[in-house]
Amino acid sequence: MTRDALSPPDPRAEVTPNSMWEARHVRWAHMHTREVLPSARVPRGDAVTVLPRRPRDLAGLRFGHAGREWTLAEAMAETDVDGWMVIHDGALVYERYVAPMTAETRHLCQSVSKSLTSALAGALVAAGSFSVDAPVTGYVGELAGTVWEGCTVQHLLDMTAGVSFDVSDYADMDSEAWRGFRALGWLERLPGDPSPAEYVARMRRQAGHGAEFEYRSICTDVLGWCIERAAGEPLAELFSRHIWRPIGAACDGDFIVGPGGFPLADGGFCITLRDLALFGLLYLQEGEVEGRRVLPRRWVRRLRTTDPRLVQAYARVYPEEPGGFYHDQWWVADAEAGIHWGFGIHGQAVLVHHPSNSVVARFSAWPSASDDEKHALSDAAALAVCEALG
Repeated sequence: MTRDALSPPDPRAEVTPNSMWEARHVRWAHMHTREVLPSARVPRGDAVTVLPRRPRDLAGLRFGHAGREWTLAEAMAETDVDGWMVIHDGALVYERYVAPMTAETRHLCQSVSKSLTSALAGALVAAGSFSVDAPVTGYVGELAGTVWEGCTVQHLLDMTAGVSFDVSDYADMDSEAWRGFRALGWLERLPGDPSPAEYVARMRRQAGHGAEFEYRSICTDVLGWCIERAAGEPLAELFSRHIWRPIGAACDGDFIVGPGGFPLADGGFCITLRDLALFGLLYLQEGEVEGRRVLPRRWVRRLRTTDPRLVQAYARVYPEEPGGFYHDQWWVADAEAGIHWGFGIHGQAVLVHHPSNSVVARFSAWPSASDDEKHALSDAAALAVCEALG
């Protein structure tokens, strides 16, 4: 499928909350999400972090994957990349955009948004207005007496809340996950659909809270709800004040919201590639940007401490990734080395790679929400870049 085939001829007339997930609309919709779904603005501040530039010609970098040799340029073409950026030793060394994306384009992050939301949680913990040990029902009283009884904020952060929310089949629009996404506001709602609050309150229990790991996007939405209740302000405003302005983001962001302004923290941030890479740099530099303390070092370093319980829970789901685990809304590949990822469907990612002192950020437009071959190739390319720089 060509890039042109992924861009609708008259997008404003054709793209709806339901059709934006179709392969022919994915690229346009990821760059114009606020034109399809309701959103709140995430204002940047007056001070902008300017990264020094030390360009490297990485397009021809060669690496092996799946029995053949690739160049980075070939891998990007094969994986429908919209933008690719690399920061190394605090400097911007590689920046590539594929039309129609530009440096100013705000692109939907999908589930990389989970890692951004986690950062806001950490900032509020540092401010003393939020606690990872607190019960969810302590922040959202409407959930008392529901499946969420006994669930803590940390269970949400680690995806160990024992609720039933299967996101394994994005191709089935009648699946449990899509019914939930419709209630939350990602899709066109049907008569009789519950409100987001009603949907969350009616969820079923699958296991005891903290007993098992399963990737459940609803956990991040409930985390965002708890954050708003704890601070008494919309998530977009809180994120602007505690994260976006302090890191010196260059552009405003958008944050997609559901009915009644419900925070779609599971995937709702739309930001530029440069600002996504800057967010990764915040974690690479242990919570600092240009000497400004944005997040507590101890919060960021939680990702570099192996938790045997989380490793064991993760191994039951991903036995092919020994030692990996999910923690604080990040995919931790190697805690001791300091390698962790934020991932989103359709090919979004940010890689924080301490061994090479690098960050790799990418936006893509995979025709399908999940694609194991594109995922593996994209990740291999990012790791090859880090190895070459390191």
